[in-house]
Amino acid sequence: MFLYISFPPPLLQASTHFFFSQNMVMMKHYFFSLTLLLMVFVSSTTILAQKSPAPAPSADSPPTDIIRILKKAGGYTTLIRLLKTTQVSTQINSQLLNSNGGLTLFAANDNAFSSLKPGFLNSLSDEQKNKLIQFHLLPTFVAISNFDTLSNPVRTQAGDDPYRLALNVTSSGNQVNITTGIVNVTVGGTVYTDHQLAVYQVDKVLLPRDFFVAKPPAPAPAPEKAKTSSKKKSTDSAEVPSGNDDSGAFTVKQRRLMLVPVAFATMIVALLSG
Repeated sequence: MFLYISFPPPLLQASTHFFFSQNMVMMKHYFFSLTLLLMVFVSSTTILAQKSPAPAPSADSPPTDIIRILKKAGGYTTLIRLLKTTQVSTQINSQLLNSNGGLTLFAANDNAFSSLKPGFLNSLSDEQKNKLIQFHLLPTFVAISNFDTLSNPVRTQAGDDPYRLALNVTSSGNQVNITTGIVNVTVGGTVYTDHQLAVYQVDKVLLPRDFFVAKPPAPAPAPEKAKTSSKKKSTDSAEVPSGNDDSGAFTVKQRRLMLVPVAFATMIVALLSG
């Protein structure tokens, strides 16, 4: 047997209205609580972000490694080998850590080295190879747009001889040309820059005049004064014996002259006594 209860329409409408009203109140309360929770969370996150200092990006970044930079760029096998054998790569990395001026490297790619005269690199001594790589380094950071601020001749890390070890740079916008007195070079583009190290590709190896221009002969040594004075002494000593001979000859003549009157007086005495 089923019990069937029938609610009159007014009561059914009232109960339905009450049910939906309770649900609406609960939903409003839920959304209000959720909104309040989100506001508290956002506010707390903002306060914490303001209080905690931002981490320094350079502290976590690895130190600059010129070999890694050139390997990533590709096409610099010969330059990488020279940088390692001359230990200039270690010098570059150390300078970047211990100085604020930065460095600029003109990186000649493998095509540039292959255009050299056959056997040229092998003919260089270790000191000349080191000087060749140092000739591609400027002791300061130079942006591609700031080459027009340099004064010619530009000093490199190979030395400051204005005739044998200097670069002359001309620029127009981002077009940069370099002459060494032996080759004319064009800067092809930027390989790497981090506002401390700038690496620019060049289409030729920078050859210094020092490798091709004969050095002036060394000045002749000044005559030694000691030898001159010793020669004078020997000359004077050579003249002394001749003076002694003259004085000896003069003494003999005097003796002969003194004997003449003695002999004459002896003769007179002999005549008178006879």
